[in-house]
Amino acid sequence: MSLLLKKVERPRELKWYQASAMLYGDWGTSKAYVLGLAFALAGHASMFYLLAMSALTAVIGFCYIIICKAYPDGGGVYSAVRNRSKILAVVGALLLVADYVVTASLSSLDAFHYIGFAHPELWAIGALTLIGLINIFGPAKSGNIAAFIAVAMVSVLGILCVAVFPHLKEVQITPPQGSFFAHWTSFVGIVLALSGVEAIANTTGIMVEPVKRTAKRAIVPVLIEVTVISLILGAAMNAIPGLTGHTEDMIRVIGEHYIAPWYGKVVAVVMALLLLSACNTAITDLISIMFLMSKDKELPPIFSNLNRYGMPWFALLLAVCVPALVLLLENSVERLAALYAIGVVGAIAINLTACCTNFNLTIKKPERFILGAAAVIMVAIEITIIYEKHHAVVFAATVLGVGLLARAGAQWVERARVAVPEVLGINVLTVQEARDLMPLYRGSTLVAVKTANASLVEEASLHARGKGEKVVYTLFVEEKPPGWGYPTEVEPAKESVSVLNEVVQEFEKHGITAVPLWNLGDDPGGTIVKTSKELELDTVMIGTTRRTALERLLKGEVLKRISAELPQEKHLVICN
Repeated sequence: MSLLLKKVERPRELKWYQASAMLYGDWGTSKAYVLGLAFALAGHASMFYLLAMSALTAVIGFCYIIICKAYPDGGGVYSAVRNRSKILAVVGALLLVADYVVTASLSSLDAFHYIGFAHPELWAIGALTLIGLINIFGPAKSGNIAAFIAVAMVSVLGILCVAVFPHLKEVQITPPQGSFFAHWTSFVGIVLALSGVEAIANTTGIMVEPVKRTAKRAIVPVLIEVTVISLILGAAMNAIPGLTGHTEDMIRVIGEHYIAPWYGKVVAVVMALLLLSACNTAITDLISIMFLMSKDKELPPIFSNLNRYGMPWFALLLAVCVPALVLLLENSVERLAALYAIGVVGAIAINLTACCTNFNLTIKKPERFILGAAAVIMVAIEITIIYEKHHAVVFAATVLGVGLLARAGAQWVERARVAVPEVLGINVLTVQEARDLMPLYRGSTLVAVKTANASLVEEASLHARGKGEKVVYTLFVEEKPPGWGYPTEVEPAKESVSVLNEVVQEFEKHGITAVPLWNLGDDPGGTIVKTSKELELDTVMIGTTRRTALERLLKGEVLKRISAELPQEKHLVICN
């Protein structure tokens, strides 16, 4: 028989401050290059454009609070638009892929501009490679590091704002010169770093409920920090006499001028760390969206094939190599900014347009009007980028072309698979399905498996017979990469079912009926404990695994997590 789709129990554990730190990793880094770009484009008229940019950022932030409320199970362009048009959702997702690629390139490049390294593009490629090597192990602790860097950055910039405040009366402001279209194109040139709201909208499916409050508390503080501090630093930039250049490291220059050269170095180091953190987040987002699309059969299965550490190896390879290739072809911050904007603006425009025209959504009329007005602005910005930045059009068209070809390949593979269905022997169960069948299969032991461990099966069989039982529950946790890429329904991987099938047969040889359970998650230990609680099983049995010191550092210990979280009244049995 062929497998059925299984509903994924997505843990709602993302708290507002965790989501806020993730958002700050994108919006917070915008100051690193937006100030310099604005001054390069408009000189002392840049304050007008920074004010307009801050206003647009505030409007888009408010729009995504509405979207997160309307789509508590996923408000990003791919999830929100998918129920209306799969192809439009895929186009939006591919535009986000283009955005995340350039985010990784731009963030890593500007990090080394800030710390003043020669040939920053080569250092950036090296940093991308190192981040990729670390992500092979699927690091689960990078979120805490990102939050620490975000707090450090806010503190450093807060001190800088206090120092520059007395000098704001010296600011030099020149009215913009030229036609309206010239003003508009200058404004479009600094429309950056809005992709963070797309990323945070994608996480609503794993946010702590109520999602409306969690999303609002996550977005509002970052929105206030980004707009207020950007304007203060923008005014300080315009008060520096004789300022020229420094498109790539403007905040470092502000720190040197208003406090001291040593403080400029502090700013540079912390900003570089924040930019590299944003680079890591962009790579994770790239992997998440490719993984999710592959699970939805919009990309070939190779994009969701996991290595032994639970990381999609092919998606990771692309997430590192493509930004590195972009840096080899283009290492100008200003030109990369145009590549960046075409993807994020296009994705946001699609999402806003789809939401404001979806009359099945329960949103208020004023909210729908704001969504519509913002959609018109974003569409106008996207059209301007297409008209003005031809190399950005080529880049976006390349990503869309390759992505749509890959989608066609995925659909061909799926048609071929359906035409020749595989016989897998068993139908695995979710926890909810198992709970419904528990009156028929009475047992009290959960056996967590990763491979068909013969000694674990034998120990579990002896344990069950010793308790006078003939049933055990076997659980396989199919790992997913860290990030927001949780599908609502998914077909279990062939490898997962194969292991469970073999384990069930081994138990049958010992006269024990094994109920095969399956789940998808990025925390195997937590999932095992949660399953034992929900099914009210009093014993958890698990085989030992060998992990290197580096793996333990990056991924943590499954056994340690189970030991820490399993209630004292339950028993943990570890088999070699």
